[in-house]
This record gives sequence, C-alpha cells and structure tokens, in this order.
Amino acid sequence: MGSKPHEQLEAWRISMQLVKAVYQLTADFPAEKRFGLAQQMRRAAVSVPSNIAEGAGRNGAKEFLNFMGIARGSLAELETQLQLAVMLDFITPDYVAFELTERTGKLLTGLHKKLSTT
Repeated sequence: MGSKPHEQLEAWRISMQLVKAVYQLTADFPAEKRFGLAQQMRRAAVSVPSNIAEGAGRNGAKEFLNFMGIARGSLAELETQLQLAVMLDFITPDYVAFELTERTGKLLTGLHKKLSTT
C-alpha cells in the first residue's frame, strides 16, 4: 500500500479503519436490524474513504474539494446513525467507531482547509 495518492492520506487510512469498525459493530446488531440501520451505516461508512479516494484521483483541488464535501456529509450521516444505535441500545457510546469518526472528521476538515488555500 501507499502507491496511490489517496493511500498517502491519513484521512483515507483512518476512514478505512472506521469502515472495518462499522462492519464489526453492525454484525452484532439484532438480526431484524441488520437490513435497516446496519446497511445504512455500512453504506455511509464505505462512502467516506471511497469519496476521499475518488477526489484524490481527480484533476485538481476544486474537484477534490467537492469529494471532500461528500465524504464529510457521509461522515455526518454515519455519526447520526451511531447515535441512533446508542439510543436503541445496540451499542454503547464508548465504541471505537465514535473515536474514529471524530478523528476522521478532524482530518477531513484539515484536508479541506489545505485544499481551499491551494
């Protein structure tokens, strides 16, 4: 790993860890919830590193910024879904995915700022 532009980005690497955590987390959801909230959480989680990668592979900062915005939106969606999972007693608020969403959000914000000044 590390040969593609997106693989150099810490935001991408941490968001990949987030995807893994979400898949592990949702595997333990009650069976009847795995096809509702769990699938939405998985899609939102996968969207974050996917959009980082797509943006990094595009031409120029303007396009990259657009994909960073999409990634940030997906991350906000996932954060909401994690909070719902806590409200529904599927998980506790100390689950690792919360830390990873916060860390990913900070990295995306930093990347967004950097791209905005180029």
